[in-house]
Amino acid sequence: MTAEEFKKKMKKKLEENRKIFEGKYSEQLNGLLGLSKEEIDLITPDMTDLEIYANLISLVKEATKSNLNQAQLIKQIKDLGDVAVEIAKKVPTLAALFV
Repeated sequence: MTAEEFKKKMKKKLEENRKIFEGKYSEQLNGLLGLSKEEIDLITPDMTDLEIYANLISLVKEATKSNLNQAQLIKQIKDLGDVAVEIAKKVPTLAALFV
């Protein structure tokens, strides 16, 4: 990959990230990103929760890009499993979706 190709790829990715952080679930995404490692570690004592946390962040980013509705987002989070639901519930704007 040339330097110019890399710059184009990065420019595209940065624009995509900007849209995600300003998108439909930006508040939920920012809440997830604000969780500390300690908060996440309270859910399970092993590294599984950190992997699921990363997957949950990816899911919310993709939900924003794909314009998923709340019911679809909830289903996708539940599909990640109980740990993902517990992590999501630590973010007030996501927890409200599970009420």
